[in-house]
Amino acid sequence: MIAGLSVLTACGGNAASGEVTAADGAAVPAANAAPAGGAPVTIEFWYGLGGKLGENMESLIQKFNASQQEVVVKGIVQGDYTETEQKLQAAIAAGQVPAVVLSSNIAWARKGYYAPMDELIAGQPDFNKEDFVQTFLNQGRVDGKQYFLPMYGSTQVMYYRKDAFAKSGIDASQIKTWEDLAAAAKKMTVSEGGKTTFYGWEPMWGPGNMIDAALSKGGSILSEDGTKVTIDSPEWIDTWEFFRKSIHDDKIMRIHSGGQGWEYWYKTIDDVMKGQAAGYTGSSGDQGDLDFSVVSAMEQPGWAGAGEGKPVAGASMAGIPAQAPDAEKQAAMKWLTYFTSSENTAFWSIHTGYISVRQSALEDPAFVTFSESNPQIKIPLQQAAHASAPFQDPTGGKINDALTIAADKVQIENIPAAEALKEAQQTAQAALDKLK
Repeated sequence: MIAGLSVLTACGGNAASGEVTAADGAAVPAANAAPAGGAPVTIEFWYGLGGKLGENMESLIQKFNASQQEVVVKGIVQGDYTETEQKLQAAIAAGQVPAVVLSSNIAWARKGYYAPMDELIAGQPDFNKEDFVQTFLNQGRVDGKQYFLPMYGSTQVMYYRKDAFAKSGIDASQIKTWEDLAAAAKKMTVSEGGKTTFYGWEPMWGPGNMIDAALSKGGSILSEDGTKVTIDSPEWIDTWEFFRKSIHDDKIMRIHSGGQGWEYWYKTIDDVMKGQAAGYTGSSGDQGDLDFSVVSAMEQPGWAGAGEGKPVAGASMAGIPAQAPDAEKQAAMKWLTYFTSSENTAFWSIHTGYISVRQSALEDPAFVTFSESNPQIKIPLQQAAHASAPFQDPTGGKINDALTIAADKVQIENIPAAEALKEAQQTAQAALDKLK
């Protein structure tokens, strides 16, 4: 899930590592000037969302296009967040960029590949910056300037089959710790002939929810002074070994990995919806794909003796490439202002489960009505109240990359957590030391 997100995050930050250069190493060419005349400005908006998320995004794009005659947004769907950034990297090198993209990268902003938004925001009289959830808005600030805008917030929560819990006599409200969840998963797991046919739980592939769990146990990614990578501490090793053991030794959990785009994600969801697993850890944004007559939601637990969970809550942010013509930049800001309005961020939350980025969205009549009959929509908001902030990788992604590699070793290759994390710490520390 979400390790980048970073935190990814997701499901939660889309920051990734990498350099953007022209093929010959020369300066990247400037974009062409915007077309003159009174015709609407047509812009491309790149986003890596599939399933119901993609459908809801397209719905809002069409609604925006019909609401005014100045801007036409053309949505360009990518495979996922990673593919979006990879294609943006190539587009920047070629000098043919979209006007706006659902992706953010602090290192790229500092290199000048993204445009600062402060003047563009000032040109939108109805923007109301103070109404944004400031935790999310601040994640888009780089060196005192606003380079990215949050489109929606996310945190990883727990979804479970109500019938599976009831059959085993498990009360979801009593699952306060990961130890409680492991005991419940063991009770619900079904094995035949030495093979598990029904899994008690399915974590999402990737470092995301294992990072969440390590933070909840008291772990940190960096020391307080920011000079030492601390991902090989006992809190990390014990947490990640818990998952390795549950997946490979006890076989009460399973990981779906690989595939195209979000394939692994939807396979995990399908296992639960088709009655092959009791529950899974996934994004708050999965709510639009779930049938809540079958499943329900709960917050991530903490650990015995460590208090409540502290999973990451982060924002998925949009940026405007610096090479886009000025007219397209202004058009992109009109689209982002529209998407993040109270009414539309409430619509997005209702239909996807993601967290609204404006405080006033919680007072939107449609949201109030929906939450009364769909209490699961409140779970991400409740969890976000005691969540950890996304990790801002000072190395431009190398620490996150090391964690992703380590997660694959633990989740897929069955390598002991101590070995995987110590190697990751050494790699990450070397990258951090180069900044001195």
